[in-house]
Amino acid sequence: MRRSRGGVINVDSLEDFDHRIASGAHSMSGWRLRSLDLNDRGRDLRSVDVAGALFLGCTLRSDDEESVRARGAVVFPTVPDSPVDEYRTALYTAQELYDTADYAQSLDARVYAWSQRTGSRDSALAQSLHDHSIGLALEQWIRGRRLVGVMGGHDAARGDAGYADGAHLGRMLAQNHTVASGGGPGAMEAVNLGGYLAGHGPEAIDEALAILARAPGFVPSIDAWVKAAFAVRELFPDGGDSLGIPTWHYGHEPPNAFASAIAKYFRNAQREAILLEICQDGIVFLPGAGGTVQEIFQDACENYYADESSTAPMVLIGRDYWTRRYPAWPLLKALAKGRAMEPHVHLVDTVEDAVELMQPGVPR
Repeated sequence: MRRSRGGVINVDSLEDFDHRIASGAHSMSGWRLRSLDLNDRGRDLRSVDVAGALFLGCTLRSDDEESVRARGAVVFPTVPDSPVDEYRTALYTAQELYDTADYAQSLDARVYAWSQRTGSRDSALAQSLHDHSIGLALEQWIRGRRLVGVMGGHDAARGDAGYADGAHLGRMLAQNHTVASGGGPGAMEAVNLGGYLAGHGPEAIDEALAILARAPGFVPSIDAWVKAAFAVRELFPDGGDSLGIPTWHYGHEPPNAFASAIAKYFRNAQREAILLEICQDGIVFLPGAGGTVQEIFQDACENYYADESSTAPMVLIGRDYWTRRYPAWPLLKALAKGRAMEPHVHLVDTVEDAVELMQPGVPR
């Protein structure tokens, strides 16, 4: 059983519920019960004061539901026809999203298709409730972890030098941090691959890259792309932790299979803000285009108005790329001048330089 701020008690399993009842609870005030099958707990529910309890997506017998409502509890049922659990208590795993060999039939694809064809108030409610629950689960998952974010282009192909750089960057950063990415393909997948292989030497990255190069991208076949990723996971079953935060807003881009925890949202703006917020140890920016440039200056805006204690490092990799092709660096440097963020923004040429700046205890 988890206790949250304000005296709220999150009851996320029947074991939690049974333990609390067996301990002699007389009141369920402040309880938040999520996605529990309480069909066989009618006697327990009638033995305690349920006023102030909140039942979120729980299954109750009709007479028990009527009873708890009458005695002051609030019951939020599941939303009809929604393919997601709006009140889920854990982040997704790759196995859960890719629950069939045929991607078109997978949970990930089914949810995206549903989100595209529905426009009712019920579907909007389901999506909002789901994203709220994912936020709560993410809050629990990151507790005790120090996160470094890595942003970069979604079109970096497996087999490209840029993809390999992302994988090595993720592996090296994961020696001292938990790596977080946008959870999609390209550079995001590469970084999560590096986090997955953090417990292995750099030669493991080379082995993985050779397998993945057989399906360089998710076009033309998502199935082949996913199959190659799971082949790497089978070769190295003891993968390390990393986080992916993708979105069904870009549901045509499948999530990568190397993040050990996947916080997938419907709302892209919410997802982007959260990704930047939770990376308290800073963010590294690999080469990318429109989305990456947006993320640079979204992060820069947070740092621009922050005081010294709240400023997080920003490291751009690729001097020529960020000064000539997409000259984000001159503007970032100009924004930082004279602000608390000024000593915390960096432009480097190699992933090794970026990792050095992110080492614990290094002034940055």
